[in-house]
Amino acid sequence: MKPGNAIEAMEWVSGGDPAAQPQASVVVLHGLGADGSDFVPIAQALELSAIGPVRFVFPSAPIRPVSINGGYRMRAWYDIHPPRPDGARLEDEAGLLDSLSTVLGLLEREQQRGVPAERTVLMGFSQGCAMTLLAGLRAPWRLAGLVALSGYLPLAGTMAAQAPATNRTTPVFMAHGEHDEVVVPARGLAARDQLRALGQPVQWHSYPIGHSVCIEEVRDLNAWLLRVLASG
Repeated sequence: MKPGNAIEAMEWVSGGDPAAQPQASVVVLHGLGADGSDFVPIAQALELSAIGPVRFVFPSAPIRPVSINGGYRMRAWYDIHPPRPDGARLEDEAGLLDSLSTVLGLLEREQQRGVPAERTVLMGFSQGCAMTLLAGLRAPWRLAGLVALSGYLPLAGTMAAQAPATNRTTPVFMAHGEHDEVVVPARGLAARDQLRALGQPVQWHSYPIGHSVCIEEVRDLNAWLLRVLASG
């Protein structure tokens, strides 16, 4: 299936009945070099029966050259440049904004299929986490929540000015490994602090792991999803 801007996506509906009408949706964005199948086992480990059927959508990013990996072509939501000698980071704004449009298209598609935005969670890991924060905070519809795992806030300098007020009070679940060697914890903490300074309700979790997800994290996420997706 190719929703949005002709992007490939897998789907799975919790509860065992793929024909059931979902009561909520979770769109999950993978990390650099992975694909939509990466987080299927984690979705299947969640216990969300109290909500009813939940549709999980697992899009796969396009294949593109990635500068930090020597131009090697892989699935990526945007290009990543090597840090400059002074430590500054050049961001691929064009690539980020292109994928922003794609992710917003995926969220809009869930509404067209009968799941309102306020029953939809956007979730991502690493590069997918960056896209979750970028798209979720700029979405023109109020979402149920954002799940930001082991990532950072891209285009941070323009977020306050460009993000509409729509999702300024949307709850955010942020988690990071204390020993993350790929996205250092300081980048996640900086994103957390910036969002909190703007009044965003952020629930922060850290775990004694590297650039990965652990069972304790899944349990904490499960409890959070049950809360933000609880029917009124």
